[in-house]
Amino acid sequence: MDGRGRVQAAIAGRKADRPPVGAWGHTYKAEWSPRDLADITVERARKYGWDFVKFQPRATCFAEAFGGHWHPAGHALKGPVLDLAPIHSVEDWKSLKLVNPQALDDQVEAIGLVARELGESVPVIQTVFSPISVAAYLAGKDKRQVVRDLRRHPEIVLPAFERMAEVLIDFSRRSVEAGAAGVFYAISGFASPRSMPLDVYHRLLLPLDRRICSALPAAAWFNVLHVCGSHIDMSVARELPLQVVSWSIHNQGNPGLAEGRELSGGKAVMGGVAQRDSLVWGPQEAIVGQVRAAEAATGGVGVLVAPGCSVPPRAREAHLRAMAEAA
Repeated sequence: MDGRGRVQAAIAGRKADRPPVGAWGHTYKAEWSPRDLADITVERARKYGWDFVKFQPRATCFAEAFGGHWHPAGHALKGPVLDLAPIHSVEDWKSLKLVNPQALDDQVEAIGLVARELGESVPVIQTVFSPISVAAYLAGKDKRQVVRDLRRHPEIVLPAFERMAEVLIDFSRRSVEAGAAGVFYAISGFASPRSMPLDVYHRLLLPLDRRICSALPAAAWFNVLHVCGSHIDMSVARELPLQVVSWSIHNQGNPGLAEGRELSGGKAVMGGVAQRDSLVWGPQEAIVGQVRAAEAATGGVGVLVAPGCSVPPRAREAHLRAMAEAA
């Protein structure tokens, strides 16, 4: 059975020969070139034998498309450096529009290269940030300002989010046309009562999430909701038409895999391995134990073994190998 078959079995709740496994993390220097990013993505997928690839563009590319400016740090362990955040006041949301389509075009090109090189046996999914996740970067990652503007002036902020949603829908469609098997829809820390009351999220933001996810083309068969952060609201997973839900079981206040599957309405679950702890510091025995625990918690059915979020660049190769071999 190949990676595609294992992922399809997990989504369908069937027993495969083993759970599919995959991991992802930033490669900061390579992320500024579609060719370089594609090459290192393929190299890593083959090195570790991943069953699926969650494509990892630079996190700022979505905000760059709407007028943000960053430059490379020039260091393998450091992400893009902010030059200009276009949102400084609530009035700035009124003029927000797509100004740099190349920032997203590059990611479509890169994922197409990866999908063609790996072939159908290893499905590749495109990262897509939710509108409010993009907005946090547009405001210089000041989440408090974004939430404050949204709650005080939804009549100004929501139209800007709707314009972002249209661009994200088009980006998702073009990524699938380029060869992506689906999307990894990331809500970065906002679907949590620590960010805003859950009823506020459901009233103001969930309709946009649903609009984007419902617009995915029929060819997108492997779609993941990633709920980032601590004390997450797993009810969001019930509301969105995506097949898999991803989160960190090691973050404070988050459910385990079995509980998360129940809270999500029985969807396939992705995670189980601590990306900032075990995959960075080890020991390898701890990583193997987390893989075994993920299998035990789910009976090895409907689970994709993975880190809870992006693996830091300083993670050791031996630790990633241990995760792959344990699965």
